[in-house]
Amino acid sequence: MAIVLRLDRIMADRKMSLNQLSKEVGVANVNLSKIKTGKVSAIRFSTLNEICKVLECQPGDILEYVDDVVLEK
Repeated sequence: MAIVLRLDRIMADRKMSLNQLSKEVGVANVNLSKIKTGKVSAIRFSTLNEICKVLECQPGDILEYVDDVVLEK
């Protein structure tokens, strides 16, 4: 099982750049970039809360559970 981050999709839907999101969320651009590309092993709830507030979305819009069987195909 794996949790896949879909921040890039939500940002594209909202037409928001990484720089703009970084300023509004108050998180360094490099850290948001890692979240966007899925190169993190953890995310703080406070950060997730701010991202959801700014993007007007739910955590489930950003985080997706994918079964290993699906990932292997």
